[in-house]
Amino acid sequence: MLRILPLTLLLVLLAGYSSPRLEAARYSAKGLASHYAAHHHGKRTASGELVDRNALTAAHRSLPLGSRVRVTSLRTRRSVVVRINDRGPHARGRIIDLSYKAARQLEMLNAGVAMVRLELLDN
Repeated sequence: MLRILPLTLLLVLLAGYSSPRLEAARYSAKGLASHYAAHHHGKRTASGELVDRNALTAAHRSLPLGSRVRVTSLRTRRSVVVRINDRGPHARGRIIDLSYKAARQLEMLNAGVAMVRLELLDN
């Protein structure tokens, strides 16, 4: 009985542990995406790079800078992988701001916003 107790404690402790990598892989969210207005092109992002409307980048409020995220349009079912390089969006009710190129690939330019699903690929 005394031999089983330490093993049981170890298993209980390990069951409650999950690595940050594993938690990151589980991140998923649904909400409204928008895209950067043209006047942001060339301005500095939170990561220090310049906004490039022809790159596959995006702004998110809390995901780590440099993270790669799959963004899927719930209307068109098209998806694109973007790299988070800025903070935002600053408009209420939106969960991600996409570059022009990413928004074009999702076919959301005319609408300006789209319902999307985000999946964190790495951080």
